[in-house]
Amino acid sequence: MAGAIMIAQLMAFTAIGLLPLLFFRRGSFNLRWWATAIPFFIDPIVVLSVGLDRIAPMVDLGSPPWHWISMLSAAPALICILLLVATVSTHQSAPALWHQEDDEPLRVVSTGPYKRIRHPFYCAFILAFLGAAMAAPHLLTLACLVYGALAMNLTAAREERRLLVSRHGNTYRDYMRTAGRFFPRLGGAAQ
Repeated sequence: MAGAIMIAQLMAFTAIGLLPLLFFRRGSFNLRWWATAIPFFIDPIVVLSVGLDRIAPMVDLGSPPWHWISMLSAAPALICILLLVATVSTHQSAPALWHQEDDEPLRVVSTGPYKRIRHPFYCAFILAFLGAAMAAPHLLTLACLVYGALAMNLTAAREERRLLVSRHGNTYRDYMRTAGRFFPRLGGAAQ
């Protein structure tokens, strides 16, 4: 793996790792939070290990098409970072860490990345997992991609159920018709 590719991947996970320390409201790192966070710890270790030739990827990264796939892996990592910056800058106040019992927002945010994506943080996280799996194709990065995407989907679904029965329920229900969960909705059709 090229050094620049490894650095792009590690930058994405560093940006994600800084969010609980610098941006999110303080909360408890409860068991559900740790269970969701597992791939965020594993992926950078595997990427670094593959990049430093400590563990072998499942494929020869120098052979076609893997050379190109590895090179293209910088795109999801960089988009992840840009999406994180755009999402953080959209918030007037810091949201709670995942899986907090008191995480009802003060308002429904529907500007910036939220205009098209209901969970842009989670979208960025999934992009980081995708980039890691592309850059360092290994059983662990593939498992982190699948596990991480499922964990983000379960977390988002739980948050949405809670929002729909909160004081923001009607506003959020309308919002769900215009914005996709993790990726922009094509044609604006209802989900």
